[in-house]
Order: sequence, then structure tokens, then C-alpha cells
Amino acid sequence: MAVALIAYAGGTLVAAISWNTTILYLGWSLVQGAAAAVLFPLTFTVLTVSYEDDDRAKAFGLLAGVHGAGSTLGPIIGGALTTYASWRWGFSLQIVGAGGILLFVRYVTPNPLSETRSSLDVGGTALSIVGATSLVTGFLLSGKYGWLVERRPFMLGGTQFNPFGTSPAIWFLGVGLLAFATFVQYERRMERAGKSPLIPLHVLTNRPFLAGVITYNIRSIVSAGFMFIFPVYLQAVLGYTAFETGLALLPYSIASILFATFTTDWRKYVSPKTLVQIGIVCMGAGLLVLYEQTGPGQTINRMLIPVALYGAGVGLIVAQISNMTMSAVPATNSPEASGVLNVSSSIGFAMGTAVIGSFFLGQFYGGVVDRVLRAEHVTVSTAQRNELVIALEDTAETATEATQQGFLNRLTLTERQLLEGIFEAAMFDAQRATLLLLVLVVLLLLVASTFLPRQIPEADERTDHAESPQGSTRDTSETAAED
Repeated sequence: MAVALIAYAGGTLVAAISWNTTILYLGWSLVQGAAAAVLFPLTFTVLTVSYEDDDRAKAFGLLAGVHGAGSTLGPIIGGALTTYASWRWGFSLQIVGAGGILLFVRYVTPNPLSETRSSLDVGGTALSIVGATSLVTGFLLSGKYGWLVERRPFMLGGTQFNPFGTSPAIWFLGVGLLAFATFVQYERRMERAGKSPLIPLHVLTNRPFLAGVITYNIRSIVSAGFMFIFPVYLQAVLGYTAFETGLALLPYSIASILFATFTTDWRKYVSPKTLVQIGIVCMGAGLLVLYEQTGPGQTINRMLIPVALYGAGVGLIVAQISNMTMSAVPATNSPEASGVLNVSSSIGFAMGTAVIGSFFLGQFYGGVVDRVLRAEHVTVSTAQRNELVIALEDTAETATEATQQGFLNRLTLTERQLLEGIFEAAMFDAQRATLLLLVLVVLLLLVASTFLPRQIPEADERTDHAESPQGSTRDTSETAAED
């Protein structure tokens, strides 16, 4: 854990002093991301092996509360630094935070988190990395280049890559799914050979665990989508600064902290599954109220209740779902289970950002083009409209502030007011449509939650033998090897 924190601080330092986007991505996305990928599963594993029953539920609730506190302070502090100083200070402050956390690492148990020592499954690790990276890349490329059919040329090292007129996204997604299918077969062969796989198959076939992972994943999709569109809407339409956007999200953060921290004991009176489903309903209700409010008269005061209701729903879910999911597997497999849970969550966040984000931007740019054409009384074909939408997207991505101001200066006052009205109306429509899409995903989340167990599974009382016929062979061979 200490090594991962030091690596995280190093990546943060590189990002803070970066002199171009390549160095920024190297420190921020690669180094920080890799360190975080180690820290998150370790955190879940430490809590799982250190606490039991009610204490474990409280520990996961406190973890969710800490995460909520971070989501509260992060946008406010980061927004203030970005608005009134520089974004580099945001990274610099993270270095101080990593140094402070290092002081508490000594309180983490120095004992191994697993009773069984095993060699690294190099093949399984490589396949999992290829699978996760390919899926995330495919989701992120889908918005710009399309899901199946080529939306625009994709250049890779100076060479266009659009085989058979398809989007690169479908190829990356295909490679990711193929890699994970190969991973499962590879792990099965490892177990049959008496070796130690990266993820024991009885973990991947554990129904309560899988139900928790899927629920956690879909919740991540909703959260990522909401946290993408809501700040964009606040800043682009309502004119909030980054600091004011953080303040607008304060009701969400406070509600999620309170409900994540102080509702862990509610499972004594209400089924954890029911609490999760109540949280899902609260999320959907908050999104529906925001949908009804979206318009020129929307204010931060009017948004307070639906944003807080959405946050309360998130808090109710995270207070229960982590403990439910991790408790479904034996404590000896908690490192593998926490890894699966965090990878699933990361893929869910990538899906939410890509799918919800691209839908939102597509609705906005399409709305602008349609309104301009109507204002000019021009009729075009569907293909021509799509070309105009793509051209508008490209222009918005490449135009500098000076270029935008120069364009506006060439317009008359009437033309500028008309264009501002078109952009505002398109953004309102895009926000409404995307909120409805999020509500549909919340309904899918509610369906997935029906597969959760009604009570916390008592996994620690079961043995690996009860979960998998190969369990005894694997355990026996590993014991013999250690002897």
C-alpha cells in the first residue's frame, strides 16, 4: 500500500509540472491510474479481513462516507483552485494528501492478507489487462467514432483504421470480450492443472457475488453519467464557475455521506436488499424531478431537494452493496473478489462517461444544427445533417477562445442573440433527454437488484469445496507444494 501511495504521489507530481498533454496523461491517467488500481482493491480487502458481521458493515459504510466527503470537498476545492488560481494547484494538493495518508499506513496490518501463498498468474494477469483496457478504450471511442459503422476516419499512427467501413470501437470491444472469454477458459485450465489462478472460478460463478458486482457496475454507469452531464449543464447553460458547480453539488455529497455513514445499522430492521432498492428509487425520483425542473427558470435553490434526494439514494446503495458483495465470498478470496469488484466499477464508469456523455453531446450538437436549419428554412438529407453535426463537433473541439470570440464579433447583435437562444434551447433539450436515459438505466439497476440476496450471505462459514468441485484438488495440491 505504501508503494502504491508513493507511485500515486509521483504520478501527481508529473501531472502538476506537465508541459504538454502527453506528459499530463502520462502522470495523471497512466501512473495515477495504475496506483489507484492497486489501492482500491487493497482497501476493500483490508476491511473484509479485518472486520466481521456488523463491524464490517460499519467499516464499509464509513468507507463510503469518506468517499462521499472526498466527492464533496474535491469539486469545491478543485473548482476554487481552478477558478481563482491554476489547475496545477489541484494536483499539488493531492501530493500533500498522499503524504498525509502515508502516516496512517503503519496502522494497516503487516500480515499477509491471504493465508495461501501463490505465484503470480502471468497469463491471467495479461489477459485481464488486455480485456479491461480494450473494453474501456472501445467505450471511450464509441462516442466520437460510432458504435458499429464508421462515423469519421480513425487515424492510428498516420494510418486510417476503419476496416469494412466499421468504427474502431466495435473492434476494441470485440477484443475485450474475446480476451475475457479466453481469460475464463485459461483460469479453468489453471485450476484443473492444480495451479493457482488469478481469480478462482468459484468466485466468478458465485451468484450472490455476481449479482452484487452487476448492481455495483450499473450504479457506476449512472453515477458517471450524472457527474458528466450535470457539471456541463451548470457551467454551459446556467453560467456557473467551477467553484460554484462544486457548491451546487454540495447537497448531493452531504446526503450521500450521511446516508452512507449512518444507515449501516438499518439492516437490523430492514433487509439490505430492500435498502438498496429504496436507494435506487430515490435516485430515479431525484433524476425525474430534475427533468421536470430543467428550463430557463431553474435555480440552485430549486435543485437542492432533487440533488439531495439523488445523493441520499447513492448513499443508501453504497452503504450496503459493498458489504453484501464482499461478504458473498470466503474471506480467503477477498483479494480476488475486491479486484473483480473494482475492475467492474472502473468499466462501469467508463461506460457511463462514454455512453451517457456521447448521447448528451450528440443530442446537443444535433439540436443546434436542427434549429439553425429551421431558422434558415433549409432542408437537408439525413446524411448531410450528420455531416453538419460532425463538422460542428470538430469545430467545437479545435476552436480556441480567440477563434470563438472572433466569430462572434462578425455577427450582428440580432444574429448573436439568435445563436445564443439556439444553443441554450439545444442544451435544455439535451439535458432533458439524457436525464430520461439515466432514469431508464436506473430502472435497469432496479431489475438487477432483484437478484441480490435478501440477507448478507454468510460466506465465511462455507468452504471452497462447497462452491467448486475443483476446490479440494486445488487446495490439496497447493498444501502439498508448500510442504
